[in-house]
Amino acid sequence: MSYWITIGTALISCAIAALTGIVLIPFLKKIHFGQTILEIGPKWHKSKQGTPIMGGFMFIISSIIAVIIGYLLYRSRNMVDITEKTASYNAIRLLACILFSVLFSGIGFLDDYIKAVKKQNLGLNPKQKMIFQFILSAAFLAVLYALGDKSTKLDLIFFQLDLGIFYYPIMILFMIYVSNAVNLTDGVDGLCGSVTFVTMLAFSAVCGIMKSYEISIYAIAIAGGCLGFLIWNLHPAKCFMGDTGSLALGGYVAAIAFVLKMPIFIVIVAFIYLIEVISVMMQVTWFKYTKKNYGEGRRIFKMAPL
Repeated sequence: MSYWITIGTALISCAIAALTGIVLIPFLKKIHFGQTILEIGPKWHKSKQGTPIMGGFMFIISSIIAVIIGYLLYRSRNMVDITEKTASYNAIRLLACILFSVLFSGIGFLDDYIKAVKKQNLGLNPKQKMIFQFILSAAFLAVLYALGDKSTKLDLIFFQLDLGIFYYPIMILFMIYVSNAVNLTDGVDGLCGSVTFVTMLAFSAVCGIMKSYEISIYAIAIAGGCLGFLIWNLHPAKCFMGDTGSLALGGYVAAIAFVLKMPIFIVIVAFIYLIEVISVMMQVTWFKYTKKNYGEGRRIFKMAPL
């Protein structure tokens, strides 16, 4: 695939995301879709009260448009016949990735809506999120199975581990873990967007090496969208991506890894997300343990996630 298609797709996505912010941020302010800050947080967080959320729409919209343009350019440049079996298979995989991430962003949108309209900072409760994520993750794996990906082997780089019938429940839980890890990373201005930008660059490069060009276009479009969004999200943030954006990014990361049949690759390129979740687990476990045994909850970190 030509480098100019890759670069062009990224630049288109970046430009659309950045320009969307010009319209989206004033609109979100107008309808009072702002962040509610908890009293238990640090005092400096209070300055973020009312900052518009749902800024994730910037890179969601831009990445979809850029993927369509990039894919059409790729087909035209390489004379790809969509009716040919391999080409149609790759196109369906790409569509499945887009739909999966958009539906994941739908969960986030519902969560943000509750926060913005009902002024409940916690949004959906964990059980509700888990149910929605479980259904979508299972549906995505079912689509891949229908497309012929029926292997239950987990590639651990130096050897393969066949999980048999346990593969699907374990991978569903892993997808939920990844999506929530990305969601938890969205806690500091510019953090989640910058981490995902680097992650998607890595995924795009790997896709190119594996000659999975359609998914490479998808990854680079997301990277470009994140870069455009960061124009508005770097400190001091003028807009937050909200769960609408962070769950969409979680869907992007999980979808690409599983389409490539390389879920273990997430551990390498998305290491920061995983560390974020581990820090939360450590904090909560230690707090509950010390409260039970000493009557006072103690913290390992000042705040979690890291």
